Order: sequence, then C-alpha cells, then structure tokens
Amino acid sequence: MRVWMIGCGNMGSAMLRRWIASGVVAAADVFVVNRQDRALPAGVVQGRVLPDLPPPDVVVLGIKPQQLHAVAAVHAAAVAKAPLLVSMLAGADPAALSRAFPGPVAVQTMPNLPVELGRGVVAVHAPGIDAAARGATDRLLAPLGLVEWFDDPARFAAAGALSGTAPAFLFRFVDALAAGGVAIGLDPREAAAIALASVEGAAAMAAASDRSPAALADAVASPGGMTREGLNVLDADRALAALLEETLRSVARRGVEMATAAREA
Repeated sequence: MRVWMIGCGNMGSAMLRRWIASGVVAAADVFVVNRQDRALPAGVVQGRVLPDLPPPDVVVLGIKPQQLHAVAAVHAAAVAKAPLLVSMLAGADPAALSRAFPGPVAVQTMPNLPVELGRGVVAVHAPGIDAAARGATDRLLAPLGLVEWFDDPARFAAAGALSGTAPAFLFRFVDALAAGGVAIGLDPREAAAIALASVEGAAAMAAASDRSPAALADAVASPGGMTREGLNVLDADRALAALLEETLRSVARRGVEMATAAREA
C-alpha cells in the first residue's frame, strides 16, 4: 500500500515501523509530513508538504486534535483525491474529519502503543463505510494487533478509553508491584525484573487460557495461602475494581471534553 502520513509522532512511528516490518507497506512507498524531521525507518521520505504525485492508497492523520483545521487548510486539496483517510485523532469523529478533508472515506481509530509489536489494540469507527474502504482499512490495521469495529460512537469512545490508556496504567501497576517488592526486602533491580517477568508471563497465560482472568486468579489463590491473603486486600470493598472504574470514568470524561472541543473548533 502507498501511504502518506501527516504527522508521525510516537504512535504514528510505532504503527509505521510495524507496517514496514510486516510487509503491508514498503518504506519506499511512504511519505511523511512533519513540522521537523524525525528518526524514521530507512527509506521513508519526509518533508514539510505533501508531494506532487498521484494520490496514495491511504492518508494517515497523526497530528494533535487541536491542529486539525490548520493542517487541513494546508493539505486538504492534496488529500482530496485519496480514497481513504485513517485518523488517530482523539475526539475527531468521521463527520468532523470529512468536513476538514472532503473527498476520502474517513475512518476514526484509537490505537495503543503495543501496535509496534503487533500486539496492540485498534478501535475503529466509520459508520456506513463501504466494503472496499473497510477491506483496505482492515488490510492496513491487521498487522497491528486486535482490530475492533464499532458503529456506536459511545461504545467506540469507551473502547478507546480502555485500550488507549491501559498500557500506561499497566506500566504504573508493574512499577507499583516492584516498589512493593522493595518494601518487603528485595533490591530495586531484583524487584523490577521479577515484577515485569511475572506480569508478562501472567498476561501470556491469560491470553492462552479459556478461563477468565478472575477464574485464573482464584485458581492461583489457595485457601488460607499467601496469594489469597493478598487478594483479600485488593478485593476488600472492591478497592482495586473501584479505583480502576474511577480511573476510566476520568479518562472517558476527558475524551468527551476533547470531542466537544474538536466539534466547536
């Protein structure tokens, strides 16, 4: 696939590296527009304006949401003949994207950072998309990991809130788990290595199992044992569940604020 990328920050770079590694995109078929040069895979050409070439198969939009209209003022004419626009802008729905960039079919996505390893999650929202555009979108996104389509904008927003932020929260959990290890006598290096390896192994086990994570937790926790004692702390008054529910509600509220700002800009 021939790809133009407008904006290629941390998430865009992660996606680009995976696309090239998977073979769905060749580096020579990618042109990136950035405000300043970034370290990109060998063979990828970058510049300040889109090239005067036939339109690509897809334009990927990876700018900040508040830049949408300023960027469209510069690049909309060049993008107009492309068949597909795939955006990762939080808050900018397909209708807003189509107003800013008339012409291509607009697809809203919410990827998370593990896409670089092909182990990410990409929530997708494009109501009424035709079969050809959906097929091209699936072809582009499939190497990134789990791809979930949502017609309902509220469910798409909820999926993006969960998947987009979960890696950061898990990183915090691993860090806190390691700090707990230090508190009971390990040195920081030992605690960090054990916490990370334990979480990695447990996640792989959960992914491979036909049992729910809750059932797996109960299977590990023998009655009266050490694990059960720890779970009693996490489960008391739904402490962990309540904390994460409030965390995700706060994420969702911020998502609504950003979507409102995008519509009003």
